[in-house]
Amino acid sequence: MPTRNSHLLQDDTVRRFITDGYVQVNAGLPGEFHRDLYRKIETVLEEEGNPGNNILPRIPEIQRVFDQPAVRGALTSLLGPGYLMHPHRYCHLNKPGSSGQQWHKDDYIFDHNVRHARFRWVMAFYYPQDVSVDMGPTGILPGKQHHNGISDCDASKTTESALGLCGPAGTVSIVNFDSWHRATQNVSDKNRYMLKFQFTRSHEPAGPAWESGNGGWKPQPGDAHPAVSETVWNWLAGGNCGEAEARGVSIDRCLAALDDTDERVRLQAAYTFGRKGEEAVEPLVERLRATREEVALASVPRNPANPAGGNPSELPAAYALSAVGRPAVKRLEALLEDDAWWVRAAAADVLGDIGSPASPARPALLRALGDEDVWVRRNASEALAILGGFSDDDAPALRSAIGDEDERVRRNIAFALARHPIQDAELVDGLATRSVEDEGRYVRYYALAAAARMAGKTGHESLWEAMLATRWCPLTTRKSAY
Repeated sequence: MPTRNSHLLQDDTVRRFITDGYVQVNAGLPGEFHRDLYRKIETVLEEEGNPGNNILPRIPEIQRVFDQPAVRGALTSLLGPGYLMHPHRYCHLNKPGSSGQQWHKDDYIFDHNVRHARFRWVMAFYYPQDVSVDMGPTGILPGKQHHNGISDCDASKTTESALGLCGPAGTVSIVNFDSWHRATQNVSDKNRYMLKFQFTRSHEPAGPAWESGNGGWKPQPGDAHPAVSETVWNWLAGGNCGEAEARGVSIDRCLAALDDTDERVRLQAAYTFGRKGEEAVEPLVERLRATREEVALASVPRNPANPAGGNPSELPAAYALSAVGRPAVKRLEALLEDDAWWVRAAAADVLGDIGSPASPARPALLRALGDEDVWVRRNASEALAILGGFSDDDAPALRSAIGDEDERVRRNIAFALARHPIQDAELVDGLATRSVEDEGRYVRYYALAAAARMAGKTGHESLWEAMLATRWCPLTTRKSAY
């Protein structure tokens, strides 16, 4: 009988994370560790102000929380081995008497990612003290992570069921990055601290990274999006989602449902297309190409679901093509040459979300890095960060993109090379320059990470990770915390 890894999540827990959007674990460190960390956090914030992204190098003991087997096991289960810690970290203080926040989603730190069901990012909320419901815990709306709209962002008017993430000191709540959340009202006489860290996968799933019993997907009670959940499970398990049979599913009916006023109906329709395979590709391509520019641009303005602004590729037909997966890849690759910039941008984004099955489109995505439209370049750079698999022949396109005028493109290419390094001395030099001169702090971080991995020797990964984790960001100040 195989030995079980008690620190990895089990099938049922992964299923609930997919549907509800959260899981809680405890770091398992002694109580004195958390009490000492609490005191250090309180002293730093009182005497120096909030160090923002520099909270980890300022109090490096925090890293121990995320190094604990229970936390690593949960993150590995959801993001796969080799996941990365994002350089954005923040210590949230909820003071006694606070009225709490409105419901909102976090943006991808001034980037504009489409919020896809296939989650490649999570947030981790760590409590250094016991937190009860009266202390203003972080609240979430379970099961609403795929929704860009809720009844009301004003917490006093919201009709969806909310959950306060309470727990003893050492509790780490791992939450789908796209979850609606807020600091709730603190009616106690205690400060409530919460350290928010972000993590992302470095490679696409090739199989279950959790302790799988090979039970397959099982519908979960109360799941409002069964087609979405099954798509995510199949992807996480390394399967070819989007190629299952779908008896009795009408393409015309699903196309009509993409226009429904109920977001739940639109989501279910989009991901039901994944069960139609090749048959669904051409109707969806026609639908995407019929999209008007003003419809695509309607997703760009800032709103509570996208505080830094959205992406013009958040389109029902694009979600549906993503759910179709592999059968849509060749057609999407051709759309990278479409006359309409918003169609090209959507094609690039969908190829990235499809993941590994879209690898044949890598050369076309590299060419798209030279597109005249910034949204196409931005989406192509993110797609390439997901796909990886670069060769020496790709170096010229990557060298050019690392100098793109748009910070999001530079950041995504640096991120791509941090995840998928290649050996190219000129590219390493360009990354090294970016790591100290770029105006974007996250470009600097990932450029340094990429240059380190490309120039460093194998066997020293843990040293580089430690150096990056404790790196002090000179662009981060009290007035510009992240």
